[in-house]
Amino acid sequence: MSETLEIRWHGRGGQGTVTAAKVFADACLSGGRHVQAFPEYGPERSGAPLRAYNRVSSKELRMHCPVLKPNIVVVVDATLLDAIDVTEGSPDNAIFIVNSSKDPKEIREKLKAKPSQKVFTVDATKIAIENIGRPLPNSPMVGVLSKVSAIVSLDSILEDVKKSFGKKFSQKIIDGNIEAVKRGYEEVREG
Repeated sequence: MSETLEIRWHGRGGQGTVTAAKVFADACLSGGRHVQAFPEYGPERSGAPLRAYNRVSSKELRMHCPVLKPNIVVVVDATLLDAIDVTEGSPDNAIFIVNSSKDPKEIREKLKAKPSQKVFTVDATKIAIENIGRPLPNSPMVGVLSKVSAIVSLDSILEDVKKSFGKKFSQKIIDGNIEAVKRGYEEVREG
């Protein structure tokens, strides 16, 4: 891992994007890293576009501002690809993870990704519906980010999901989210 990994999440209110950024950060924190997770909201309403950010480092983090040059961009809602420039500020070696049933090559073309940038897709909404019963794609996206970033193990993510969801939800919901994280990890495709 480079000294600091910066992640920018794009989603819509009500999809669990902010929760996903927090769960990922908590798992990294449990792994002994320094972390930040924070949201940036527009109008606070369900369905409104929002951004969330993570910074993960082996050293203390002193910077407290939005992520402007993300190493990884996570797009929780693919309709945002037509609404905003999710590639803004991304370096030549950036990684894009998009919740989509489309082939990664199709998404690569839509993003106009450079050959040196990696593009991954996963049908996180389908996974969420099948495992949780609702279109909340955040858990599968955390699974994908765990695999693609390789900075936190799947086991650490699963432990953190159990810990953070265990306080608020029934065992059925916790189990559904755990399965959704695993499936995101396993079903991600690169193109």
